[in-house]
Amino acid sequence: MDMQSKAKKLIEMIQTAPVEWKPLGEVADYEQPTKYLVASKNYDDKFDTPVLTAGKTFILGYTDETEGIYKASGSPVIIFDDFTTANKWVDFDFKVKSSAMKIITSKNEQNVLLKYVYYWLNTLPNSLTDGDHKRQWISNFSNKEIPIPPLETQQKIVKILDKFTELEATLEAELALRKRQYQYYRDFLLDFDNQIGGGIADGYQCRLKDVVWKTLGEVFDLKNGYTPSKSNKEYWENGSIPWFRMEDIRENGRILDNSLQHISKSAVKGGKLFPANSIIMATSATIGEHALITVPFLANQRFTSLSLKPEFADKLSIYFLYYYCFNLSEWCKKNTTTSSFASVDMNGFKRFPIPIPPLPEQEKIVAILDKFDTLTHSISEGLPYEIALRRKQYEYYREQLLAFR
Repeated sequence: MDMQSKAKKLIEMIQTAPVEWKPLGEVADYEQPTKYLVASKNYDDKFDTPVLTAGKTFILGYTDETEGIYKASGSPVIIFDDFTTANKWVDFDFKVKSSAMKIITSKNEQNVLLKYVYYWLNTLPNSLTDGDHKRQWISNFSNKEIPIPPLETQQKIVKILDKFTELEATLEAELALRKRQYQYYRDFLLDFDNQIGGGIADGYQCRLKDVVWKTLGEVFDLKNGYTPSKSNKEYWENGSIPWFRMEDIRENGRILDNSLQHISKSAVKGGKLFPANSIIMATSATIGEHALITVPFLANQRFTSLSLKPEFADKLSIYFLYYYCFNLSEWCKKNTTTSSFASVDMNGFKRFPIPIPPLPEQEKIVAILDKFDTLTHSISEGLPYEIALRRKQYEYYREQLLAFR
């Protein structure tokens, strides 16, 4: 019997299973982790002990301190985060950055499994909104009643939900591996300086003598993005022109045909849009982030738009340039000027060297990298899509398995 069939059978049994409702504070203990605070800020990945912090970061870094370590590797705990009400199952030794978190343990594992409590806690609605910094102490939840079925039923529920979690974790590990593989081959294929890009595509050969070099300023027309006045409602109401910000890349990826916000024609300076199939590169603020925009558009002032000049249209693939801009991104991060805020050295930016290998070789490189990009980033067919499906499946069965009357 597969896991879904087992889950469905258990859900049917739960409908009539005996259950006792008790306040959470009667079955679980919690404490502030003041005894386990890290003393030094000397964090390094080569150290052994993770330092936990409140918020999405969770693992702040690693410390070499050996005193005052919480030994969760022998007795797992639930970490409750006051700021996000996020609950995390922790089965490794750790120290903490602050007392903003709480450590939750079971009063008696023979009556109530802590892992069962953990899964149930994650069904509670979060009343905080994004960016809200109110604290919601675990003590607020100590009076919430938790359904306590027989221990055997708890064990079955935990076993099924553990399996769904394990399947998701396996895909996450595979995604991390594929991302490293993708970066390796991207660096390998685009290293024309050292002439190492060869041998992994079917018959791909790119000899150094075949590559012509130009500067970025020779290849692209550069335009600065801008933000139309927010005080003029006419610019922002019923707009149809895509206007890109960093949020678009974060939410929808690096190859974009629409934006989260739109502006009206009256907001366009001189009536001219940036042409379709241009690359935007963040040259201030979040330096180095970039995307390929496949429709006419505008972008905010954090971005510089790179539009291929007509004389290079039959010599360069915009998708090849999009991938090569990962190299440009690394250059940007290392070549900044500082005034009131960091920005890219634009004189050096214009002189950045762009290779022009034969067009068939560009297309081979793009075909290889497209496959990796789909596998690692596509929300419709790649590993992220599979992970999202597993997450929805887990959440569905978690809600059903813990929906006691």
